[in-house]
Amino acid sequence: MTVLTVGFDLDMTLIDPRPGMELAMDELGRRTGYPVNGERFANNLGPPLDAYFRSCGIDEEQIPQAVAGFRALYPELVIPRTVGLPGAAESLAAVRELGWRAIVVTGKYGPNAQLHLEALGWQVEHLVGELWSKQKAVALRQFGAQVYVGDHIGDVHGARAAGAFSVSVPTGPCSAEELRAAGADLVLDSLVEFPRWLAGSAAVLAGLAEDGEGAEGQARRGEQAGQVQPQG
Repeated sequence: MTVLTVGFDLDMTLIDPRPGMELAMDELGRRTGYPVNGERFANNLGPPLDAYFRSCGIDEEQIPQAVAGFRALYPELVIPRTVGLPGAAESLAAVRELGWRAIVVTGKYGPNAQLHLEALGWQVEHLVGELWSKQKAVALRQFGAQVYVGDHIGDVHGARAAGAFSVSVPTGPCSAEELRAAGADLVLDSLVEFPRWLAGSAAVLAGLAEDGEGAEGQARRGEQAGQVQPQG
């Protein structure tokens, strides 16, 4: 039996950390005087933290301090205010029920990402942090992920760069139309649909995995994507 690896993004794919993210960013601004906006930050999760600080006009030499300050506030202010998104726990369980491996590849700082998993009682085979967009392909290839699930066009780019089947959910800042335009192989309404889809698509996905990552396998992925659709 082919054992597949399914990768998941974290923020706004598996978890909703927005209340705590907004609070932590505003608290950082209060303490430092940085011109940050917690609501804007929390509603556009995905890109790296340092990129957000640059967008606020913070001087480059101050960015490492800003990043460190936010990460220090994170465990107290963000972790306890974060909830799993509907269908997230069930999706991780669905991967395990098939005897497959679940991994998390996220742009978030790894130690804080691990705190989220521990707080929610979720276990995955591997967690890799601080990777964004196409950089995620490094970890996806390292652990042989055939499927990657995310909410941002950056996640789609990462999946495609790794030769993985890209499943998207419009639960973050990107719409379904934006995710499709970026090249997502499949867009679900939410992770609530994922377990049933995975069970119904397991045989096709296993076949895609056997094709490998070469040009022929990539072409077949495109041809067979229509077979891997929501069930019912």
